[in-house]
Amino acid sequence: MSIDILQEKIFALRNPSVVGLDPKPEYIPADIMEKCEAEYGPTLRAAAEAYRLYGKGLIDALWDVVPAVKPQAAYYEALGPDGYAVLKDTCDYAREKGMYVILDAKRGDIGTTAEAYSRAYLGTVEVFGKTLEPFGCDSLTVNTYLGTDGIKPFYETCLARNRAIFALVKTSNPSSGELQDLAIDGKKVYERAAERLTELSVGAAGRYGYGPIGAVVGATYPEELSALRKAFPSLFFLVPGYGAQGGSADDVKGAFDKNGGGAVVNSSRGIICAYKKRGGSFDGAARDAALEMREALRKAAGL
Repeated sequence: MSIDILQEKIFALRNPSVVGLDPKPEYIPADIMEKCEAEYGPTLRAAAEAYRLYGKGLIDALWDVVPAVKPQAAYYEALGPDGYAVLKDTCDYAREKGMYVILDAKRGDIGTTAEAYSRAYLGTVEVFGKTLEPFGCDSLTVNTYLGTDGIKPFYETCLARNRAIFALVKTSNPSSGELQDLAIDGKKVYERAAERLTELSVGAAGRYGYGPIGAVVGATYPEELSALRKAFPSLFFLVPGYGAQGGSADDVKGAFDKNGGGAVVNSSRGIICAYKKRGGSFDGAARDAALEMREALRKAAGL
């Protein structure tokens, strides 16, 4: 069970954190950008190569401290084909180093299109008489709000391939309540979403009680986070919003189960851009920031 693998990595490192890889040119040290421009010119290829060096440096600095990474596909896609190739290479490199890879792409569609997305990121494709793996990520974020037929193809791939998905429930952005907090027969839309995800994964729980469908619940809504943990004990949580978005260790306490499991907390800019505030090398500063986050989350989770 893929979520079991993530949970075991968390327990082994006593660290329920995931680092979001959200590269932008302004986040990358000038010397890396200059080196790549000198080699490839002022091109998208040069920027993509800078993303590659930056991501690899972060992974090298963090693999023995942080159990998981969460590359945000949009930042790589913004560079076109070169960026997409680097996204694939970054995912592969993280897995080679033993990290659990959550690809944050928030894919969502219905029918055969959803099946194609699930094959692309979690599964395999049949071409030229061979079975090939396009991305091979451990898990993927998906959009819950297309309904059941937007989730089931991903879920079926998870069962067949030992993968997992994290479906949007209560997101961390300020305007999430515009739709997610609307009430239907006394329950909010995000609560209904969590109910449906739980129903879909009945009977598929692993060693720690969690199935292959997890939920994205933001640290920026701590009361809702705690209430959802109590109401849906079989959903493993991916918790964005820690650090730069304002969420703290106190805000995420309610995400964890009684054993300190059941959740992984994401920080992106707070770690990958730590050198901008701390000085020193980008990778050294990222490691220091990740260690501080680890200590805060250990206390929050009771690990």
